[in-house]
Amino acid sequence: MAYLTYRNIEIKGISACVPKECEENADVYERKWGGYENFLATTGVERARRGPATTCTSDLCQKAAEKLVEGLGWNKADIDALVFVSQTPDYILPATSCILQERLGLPQSCYTLDVSLGCSGWVYGMSVAAGLMQGGMKKVLLLVGDTTSKTTSTEDKGSWCLFGDAGTATALEWKDGAEGLKCMMNTDGSGADAIIIKDGGYRNMFCEGSLVQRDHGNDIVLSDIHCALDGMSVFSFGITKAPKSVNGLIEHFGINKDDVDLFTFHQANLFMNEKIRSKLKLPAEKVPYSIRDFGNTSCASIPLTLVTQAGVRLREEQLKHICCGFGVGLSWGSLFFETNRIVVPELLEY
Repeated sequence: MAYLTYRNIEIKGISACVPKECEENADVYERKWGGYENFLATTGVERARRGPATTCTSDLCQKAAEKLVEGLGWNKADIDALVFVSQTPDYILPATSCILQERLGLPQSCYTLDVSLGCSGWVYGMSVAAGLMQGGMKKVLLLVGDTTSKTTSTEDKGSWCLFGDAGTATALEWKDGAEGLKCMMNTDGSGADAIIIKDGGYRNMFCEGSLVQRDHGNDIVLSDIHCALDGMSVFSFGITKAPKSVNGLIEHFGINKDDVDLFTFHQANLFMNEKIRSKLKLPAEKVPYSIRDFGNTSCASIPLTLVTQAGVRLREEQLKHICCGFGVGLSWGSLFFETNRIVVPELLEY
């Protein structure tokens, strides 16, 4: 297991942007498949934001970043690095982080990096950004998001109404003496097939057959360029690994669990997340959820939840956090950090 400590780093702000378009699952799910109440009881997703085909993750992250930099009063010339975490980049190449450097007007001296991770992406991205800062960087932008509506079949009963789109920005700054971040990271590639898009990369290149829709039963119809999800395997993985990860972080670093103000988890689905909360014996008021109004937004779900469900507290209080991301990869990790009256703009719509 990878335990990591990054000192002298402060989280200065978090922002989020979602598409304006909002679909009510009571209409969509009931019209296509029926049985919406059962879907709602399991997933907790009442509505999701899904942008048009022309809206990319970079667009949402750019808007979030611009608003955050403005709120912080940062000089763009002082931003040393931009880390972009997503599994829905603009192109296979070039890296989307390079494109965002130019679109945001950051200096050519800016270090840029793409990280291809999904559900664990924000936790890993925080570790990557903090690691860069140990080498001397002072200000780093972490842009994390996905437009999973582009990867999900509209005829997939298990996924279409579950997922939503979002982009986020997190600002990290060097400060001597700051507590920094404590992390625990894990990977199990033997479960890679549990959440997978089979075609479109270089193992299985896109071809005419990639577009063929296949009926997998249980109202799941998708092609090989859509995300295939093994729900039972993912559920078993999530309720097992996430609690162990959080407990491992607490035990290794000697964190007082009762002192933690907010436990923010990847918003997988309500039933799974409530199982995780129950296993950890956490009070409901310490575990915020955004899944009802935005769905599962992949790597954006943790910062989106913090912005929409805890924004006022983040702006007005000093807080201790534990965050845990888990999913596609299979990849998972937990993170401890503190915030002290940080910049959190109101949620943006694009």
